[in-house]
Amino acid sequence: MSARTLVILRHAKAETPGDDPDFDRKLTTRGETDADAAGAWLADERIHPDLVFCSPAARTRQTWQGVSIALAQAQTGQVSPEVRYEKSLYAGGRTEVFDLLRTVPDTVRTVLVVGHNPTVSEVSVLLVPDEQWDGRQIELRTAGLAVHRAEGSWATTEPGSMSLTGRHTARG
Repeated sequence: MSARTLVILRHAKAETPGDDPDFDRKLTTRGETDADAAGAWLADERIHPDLVFCSPAARTRQTWQGVSIALAQAQTGQVSPEVRYEKSLYAGGRTEVFDLLRTVPDTVRTVLVVGHNPTVSEVSVLLVPDEQWDGRQIELRTAGLAVHRAEGSWATTEPGSMSLTGRHTARG
């Protein structure tokens, strides 16, 4: 069984809540730039998702769009990933994220989850094995990424099953 990589990305900076529904909040200009920077960082790190789980909210879709454009501009020769817009990433919590990850076929090596706080930060914390945990809270800021790695099957993804191997807050 080969190594698997999970990248957790909190959406980039969004508009301040107003009269429009939360689901429809869009990225600010800074958020758009930061989303591009997140994609550039992934390309620089040679992390290319095979599968993307993205919340269907406007700000997460726009974040993924910026990331995907930056990855494509890196001209890595990688195939575009399959993208699944999952309602549970907007309305659900950490249980739903773990449930999604356990459905990933073992032919998929790298998964990107684009979602919202507090869920994405909670999942990142829960994934870290006790022996690696240093007691610090992993709070993903807007356009923040956490990279986790493990051997074995996606079906075994559970709390404590993936090491934290990288973190980055993208700023354009």
